[in-house]
Amino acid sequence: MTFKISPLAVPGLLVLDPLVHEDHRGLFWETFKASEFRDAGLPDQFCQDNHSLSRRGVVRGLHYQLPPHGQAKLVRCLSGEIFDVAVDVRKGSETFGRWAALVLSAENKRMFYIPEGFAHGFCALSETAEVHYKATGEYCQEAERGVCWNDQVLGILWPVEEPLTSEKDSLFPPLRLAEVYP
Repeated sequence: MTFKISPLAVPGLLVLDPLVHEDHRGLFWETFKASEFRDAGLPDQFCQDNHSLSRRGVVRGLHYQLPPHGQAKLVRCLSGEIFDVAVDVRKGSETFGRWAALVLSAENKRMFYIPEGFAHGFCALSETAEVHYKATGEYCQEAERGVCWNDQVLGILWPVEEPLTSEKDSLFPPLRLAEVYP
């Protein structure tokens, strides 16, 4: 097996720990393997890769896209460290509004699988952090939605007091007013 796949408290969210091969030359590991994803019931087709660079204290998110343009994501941190968050925005779900978070870093090499129907965001914990994620759907501006990163009802315990956010992210509504997954 290439990955140890473990469920989180919110059903559908998974942490993937890759099998890392280390020797005198350095390191090698696989970050995606279609057959293992398929066997684990995960998507084995991704159509868009995204890469971001953020400074310490930047909060990006919480973003998602409505059907039929939903996106499952496989997130990893290439350099630095992030606090990565997923929030269930599936109306009628038993875990609607619940969130889970992981620290992803270049050091721990963990990956976070986030299925469709979850808002995603992260906070850069290190001086800089580079994040790469694969998505099962292409970006569609008309389908893009979001939830305010500091929604008091969600109560996400962000590890930053005065975050740097984009204007767009700061204008997202709280979950109770957001257009969510049907």
